[in-house]
Amino acid sequence: MTRLIVSMWTTVDGYVAGLDDSMDWLRADSDLMDYELDLVENAGALLLGRITHADFASYWPAVAAGEVDADEGNRRYARRLDQLDKFVASRSGDVAPWPETRHVEEVSASEIQRIKDHADGDVVVYGSLSLISTLNALHAIDEFHLVVNPVLLCQGKPVLGADQPPTPLELRECRPFSSGAVLLRYAARG
Repeated sequence: MTRLIVSMWTTVDGYVAGLDDSMDWLRADSDLMDYELDLVENAGALLLGRITHADFASYWPAVAAGEVDADEGNRRYARRLDQLDKFVASRSGDVAPWPETRHVEEVSASEIQRIKDHADGDVVVYGSLSLISTLNALHAIDEFHLVVNPVLLCQGKPVLGADQPPTPLELRECRPFSSGAVLLRYAARG
């Protein structure tokens, strides 16, 4: 069964970025890179918002092509992203060029099901806070993968805004990484 998985790196207090979009608090390590590689190796598609897609499209293809200095783990990750089908939620239709990219004009339950039916593996969502809010309101998220970094930011952008309905979760995995970050993998119930 194809799952829609939201993968987010957060702080202990639940922020995914500073108020100025800063993310200098991230702590990556080889264990975490192994997790990210496993996640995309089992994926069949990415579902991204327009801004996250543009950020990814401007960076990861250059890593895959060897145009950016990166270790082999990041290059493997980048090559896998290049291979995946990419669905971009954008009301404007302004979508950055990247092979295997398709535009999604409106995010609805039927459109999400169509994407899941098309994918040859899980559908992974990175970043894209407004998209995640829409998916959460539709109860379309099957799993949340929260990589909790050992820092309290005290202010910033939360995973979900205060206007979202409560979302009961069931813990599926808790895995610490050598950097001190912890993967909390939850199934959404409801």
